[in-house]
Amino acid sequence: MNQNPILLVEDNPDDEALALRAFKKSDIRNEVVVVRDGVEALEYLFPSDQPQGRTADSLPAVVLLDLKLPRIDGLEVLRRIRRHDTTKLMPVVILTSSREEQDMISAYQLGANSYVRKPVDFNEFAQAVSHLGTYWLRLNELP
Repeated sequence: MNQNPILLVEDNPDDEALALRAFKKSDIRNEVVVVRDGVEALEYLFPSDQPQGRTADSLPAVVLLDLKLPRIDGLEVLRRIRRHDTTKLMPVVILTSSREEQDMISAYQLGANSYVRKPVDFNEFAQAVSHLGTYWLRLNELP
């Protein structure tokens, strides 16, 4: 299993807490790094003291990326992730409450690996996050 951290980009504290509980309940032991907007996500992935960005062995195993973020939105974060050689193949799952079809189309056009709409119900949300963790951390093979 990939032991690199999970990067959760989420500005809603309730959704953050639910995701963290779901990972714990699913026995996913990877560190979860939480950032609350697009600027923080990009600073985490491309630290200013590392001009080329993080090395492959310190990249997140998966990025769970909300779209409706303050400062820089999720689509722009995804665009910048796919622009860099070190992150262009990193798994990025859009985890959003957006029901706009254009958001989904844009996310896939920019290279999202998956697009998951957040369920409103806690149990459904926890189950969705658990399945994401199981798939991306235990089953998926990375290049």
